[in-house]
Amino acid sequence: MRRLIPILGITFVDIIGFSMLIPMLPYFVTHFGAKPFVVGLLFATFSLCQLLSAPLWGNISDHIGRKFVLITSQIGATIGWTMLAFSSNITWVFVARIVEGVSGGNIGITQAYVADLVAPKERARAFAMIGATFGAGMVFGPAIGGLLFAHYGFKAPFLTAAALQLLTLLLTIAFVPESRRRGEHEIVGLRKALLSFRQPVIARALLQRLALSLGLYGWYAVIALYLQRQLSFTLTRTDFFFAAFAIVSVVMNAGAVGGVSKRTGDRRMSNLGLATLFLSFVALAFVHSVAAMAGAMVLFAFGSALSQNGITAIISNAVDDREQGTVLSVGSSLDSLSGIISPPISTGLLGALGAAAAGVEPALCVLACLLMGLAATYRGSTDASAA
Repeated sequence: MRRLIPILGITFVDIIGFSMLIPMLPYFVTHFGAKPFVVGLLFATFSLCQLLSAPLWGNISDHIGRKFVLITSQIGATIGWTMLAFSSNITWVFVARIVEGVSGGNIGITQAYVADLVAPKERARAFAMIGATFGAGMVFGPAIGGLLFAHYGFKAPFLTAAALQLLTLLLTIAFVPESRRRGEHEIVGLRKALLSFRQPVIARALLQRLALSLGLYGWYAVIALYLQRQLSFTLTRTDFFFAAFAIVSVVMNAGAVGGVSKRTGDRRMSNLGLATLFLSFVALAFVHSVAAMAGAMVLFAFGSALSQNGITAIISNAVDDREQGTVLSVGSSLDSLSGIISPPISTGLLGALGAAAAGVEPALCVLACLLMGLAATYRGSTDASAA
């Protein structure tokens, strides 16, 4: 795991800047007089760009290495966040997110980088370390963003995020070694890698990833609006709530995933996480206090850590090493597809039916994912018995 320290360190700094944006963007959009539906549309636009670009960047990383793609993504993010800081209307906000989306896709590349360095049986734990690093960065990002906004307005957090992204660019160039050598593996074209999805195990795992992502992206798009309407949170309180939740997420990823994976295996771990995640979304309709919200978010953090890392490990372990960047980035594109579909639905439901409906779309999607996971578990047990 020591070989992962450079990429985890870069990811940590990257997420501090990125996490300033998550709770702030809905407030920034409505600041221009836009309706909640436009918030979902903005998330969807960014995700559409990543849907189209992520497989391409993943395939490029399989050909020439991960580091070049990471650097490209960081350049795009620096430009995008700088544009956000100087956006004077909603049109420029969309343009800024398009720039970042087209150049993005670094989540799948980071996962592929880790898969290059870690044995298959350790990948769930390694992916959880990425999740813990994300959580650790989000402890500081929302809090810093909230303080900057309180004193200087929207421009300061966005410029700070751009500066941090520039820092990660320099750190990547200086300290992150390449995990693949040119010519080290046979080149696998994008079309050939996509044909591997005809394999039942990969296809079913990717379908599960899509269902889970549909639920998670629906929730991510609506959470700030939910806190505002259900608990009367201000932007500053929302930022600090995100920071507190991130601490819980770090604990779950760093402390729970590795042990549960060893005891139960990746498939059963993901099923346990999905069941917990479903309960957390159902509970949202009954939240009327900060304490109740904290309880729901503990369930969410536990369920999200187990389900996401379990399903990602299942996909990675089913794929040939030559195709890790391409296939994991296609998996990331499924996340982006979810980001197109889900945000307008979840924010639209909240706008039409009120905050209590915020968990409906996420709960239904996660339930579908859980049913697929249980079917895969049964199928595996049946196959083992037949053997």
